[in-house]
Amino acid sequence: MLALAQLNRDLLRTLREHLRPLIAYHLFFTLLASLLLLPAVAWTLTHLLARFGRTVITNAEFIDILMSAGGALWLLAAVGLTFLVLYLQQAGMILVAARPRDNHLRLAFEALWWTLRRLPQLAALVVVQVGAHLLLLIPVALAIAWLYGTFLGGLDPYYVQRVRPPALWQFLAISLPLVLAWAAIAATLYFRWILALPLVAMEGLWPRPALKRSHRLTHGRKGPIALAVIGLLLLIIALPFLTTLLFDRLFTPLLWWLPERNAVLIPATLAYLTAYVLITLAITFVGIAANALLSVCLLLRLAHREPRPAPPPRGAHPGRLAWALELGVIAFALSQAWLIVNSFELRDEVAIIAHRGSSMAAPENTLAAVEQAILDGTDYVELDVRLTADDEIVLFHDRSLTRLTGDPRDLGELTREELDGFDVGSWFGDAFQGERIPGLDEALAAVRGRSALMIDLKPDPGRELALAEGVLATLYREAQLRRACHEEAPDPEAVAACGDADVIGETRLATMSPALAREIKAREPALRVTLLAQLILPGTLDRRGFDALGLRHNRITENEIRLARRYGYEVHAWTINDRARMSQLIDLGVDAIITDRPALLAELLDDRRELGDGALLLVKLRNWLRR
Repeated sequence: MLALAQLNRDLLRTLREHLRPLIAYHLFFTLLASLLLLPAVAWTLTHLLARFGRTVITNAEFIDILMSAGGALWLLAAVGLTFLVLYLQQAGMILVAARPRDNHLRLAFEALWWTLRRLPQLAALVVVQVGAHLLLLIPVALAIAWLYGTFLGGLDPYYVQRVRPPALWQFLAISLPLVLAWAAIAATLYFRWILALPLVAMEGLWPRPALKRSHRLTHGRKGPIALAVIGLLLLIIALPFLTTLLFDRLFTPLLWWLPERNAVLIPATLAYLTAYVLITLAITFVGIAANALLSVCLLLRLAHREPRPAPPPRGAHPGRLAWALELGVIAFALSQAWLIVNSFELRDEVAIIAHRGSSMAAPENTLAAVEQAILDGTDYVELDVRLTADDEIVLFHDRSLTRLTGDPRDLGELTREELDGFDVGSWFGDAFQGERIPGLDEALAAVRGRSALMIDLKPDPGRELALAEGVLATLYREAQLRRACHEEAPDPEAVAACGDADVIGETRLATMSPALAREIKAREPALRVTLLAQLILPGTLDRRGFDALGLRHNRITENEIRLARRYGYEVHAWTINDRARMSQLIDLGVDAIITDRPALLAELLDDRRELGDGALLLVKLRNWLRR
């Protein structure tokens, strides 16, 4: 019987006895991976992605790409290369524990060399192990795809997402058992083959004999092994969260007691962040090392009746280079802390963009939502536009009328006059009964002298250019009306009520099509265009054909902000309705936030403006910890 408590003690003791050479190998491998392996993987995947000829895609399009032959090839390459890097790292740590030497630095180099010599066997093991799990996944994926087409294929994806009709729950109810069955089989296979990697690393076996021997050694012991693996996994997952919580709830409040002087605050913050970075690096290392050592201890106990790898000889020394590497880690942590502190901008100039109007307080894309957004203090009212059957521009998000009216027809099948008969307010509340589908001309009239519009051109295959031309024509007509109003206005107050005559300069257009964005900029250079994206394929986007990049908020990174500053465009985050997340994105450096709750964002900005520099620095520090 496999004693879990003893196995855990063996693992911890092995980690303690081999700590210095494991750290040295981890640093060497990380340096090698950063300089050679990861750039090669990124280059390979980027060139595969470039063959799709797309840059900005929707989630549905991304699924379509993955289902294509090229997409499947890219996915297989991405998974295979990722696991190969992981296997190389794990194999090296296994060799460090299994081949003790009196010099930690020499041991780390030897482990790295032997790992690279095992590259053919490790690559073959990746193909067999990972490939087996993927082959198991194929029939499940095909079945789920068929079920999706059967239950949800004819419905608007956004309607499914927001309304969650009974068909969605039927689809999930049937699909979930399939996913759970695959997970159970895949987990059984993983526990059966858990010793294959140490057998390849330590004994140089090829995959087939390694897998067969692993199966034989783990026979009748998969339950205890599963408990050990899952327990270790949960611990590895929990440690970063616990660390962040500890710093956020215990140490960060201590900084509030420091005097609001940069001479005190800056060094304290640097020390704080250096400690956090070091602990984070340590947790990452321990997680990787513990996973490798668990398989070593299991193999030795099951195959050789040995509790753990032999400790290094007495008198083993790290070597000067190993000391230098560890000091380098401390220097790295300090430099990262300095960069983090310098990335904290004490500016809070963020534009408020009301998503479909103030759509938490009034029905989306209606004049009531526009009016409420203006009252909430928004800088721009974002509205979705589509073409009717008679080529009129109206405010509406979905392709079909189903979600808001219950009518299954597409909006593009009906004329503007026919659409006037639909009630798009009753679903939201009795107070908005009778709200119509307004035209873009009505929305422009509603914001005159009070706010500005961000007009989102919804995808409509074959009619995108006609929609853009219709929007431009509407803007030109609005500009004529405002100029005429200025000429007739009797006083400055009346002139202000007419609105800015430069409607083109005041308005923003938004689209998910890079080609359409370029076409609009070519026709009207003064019009500011926002390119909206759910996903950007790495290395494929020309970042010079738009004025702003609108990204889903969970896709925005420090690197995206750096690219925006380099190429001179804004970053707009969508759609955020949580105060804490709004605060995080402000500190990340976004230029605008698109929200259903513009009043909440306006309140947050007012609160932050009242803080002193020291208090605001601590707010930014807390937001950084919570990313």
